[in-house]
Amino acid sequence: MTIEDLLASTRAEALRLRKWPAFWIILGTWILLNLTFSYLFNYLAYTSGESGRMSNGLPKDALLHQMLPAAVPEVFTQGMAMFGGALMLVLGALATGSGYGWGTWKTVFTQGPSRISAVGGVLVSLMVVVAGLVLTAFVVDLGVASLIGATQSQTLALPSPQQSALGILTGIAILGMWTLAGALIGVVARGPALAVGLGLVWVLVVENLLRAVASIFSPIAVITDHLPGTAAGSMAGAMRTVGAGTPGVLDILSRTEALIVLGVYIALFAAGTVWLMRRRDLV
Repeated sequence: MTIEDLLASTRAEALRLRKWPAFWIILGTWILLNLTFSYLFNYLAYTSGESGRMSNGLPKDALLHQMLPAAVPEVFTQGMAMFGGALMLVLGALATGSGYGWGTWKTVFTQGPSRISAVGGVLVSLMVVVAGLVLTAFVVDLGVASLIGATQSQTLALPSPQQSALGILTGIAILGMWTLAGALIGVVARGPALAVGLGLVWVLVVENLLRAVASIFSPIAVITDHLPGTAAGSMAGAMRTVGAGTPGVLDILSRTEALIVLGVYIALFAAGTVWLMRRRDLV
């Protein structure tokens, strides 16, 4: 594998993703869900509630604070642990699994660069997409929060550079881990449909059940405390300052522990995907 081959494969995969309707549907869905649950519902609760009344689990002044620009790094990461992660897992599974059904992997591996370069290009392009999505969501949320603050005659103080960078890093780590998990499942299943189904069941059901079992059978807590979803939820939970949070947001691991665990999973998922695609025959 050469750097030139990897860059060429990355550019080719980026072009394929940009031309793929499913790619834009998934990214657009996440942006829409992020705005709906982070701002639309909270704004409706705030404007319809009576003064001093508890709205959405928070007093009205605290609820308004959550919709201002300074709170964006905290707010826009809260839905990533479960719902955003599930969508990005679907994207990763489609990116690798669809090549089996379409027969494109056979074509690439017989006529293109080495398998490592081809698969590496897919993984690099997916991580670039994750970084772009997180930055886009941050900017969009910042604009919406500023609009809400202006309409409510509130201060439009921006989050500090350190807090902004921390929020963006948190988002990239969480969504990147789930995207690469989907890519690995797509390769294991050799197709997108089964991979998407298995991934969503794990994200939305299995990990929650395992953590529930750990609450009554503590010996398995050492395992459940280091599952992908636990690390992602703890990373998002470390950004939280007020409120009960959203489903999937946890406080089991510290920020440093969660980041280390996510880094390990990212490395394992990427290495596993490359290894399987390099060693396994395509039939």
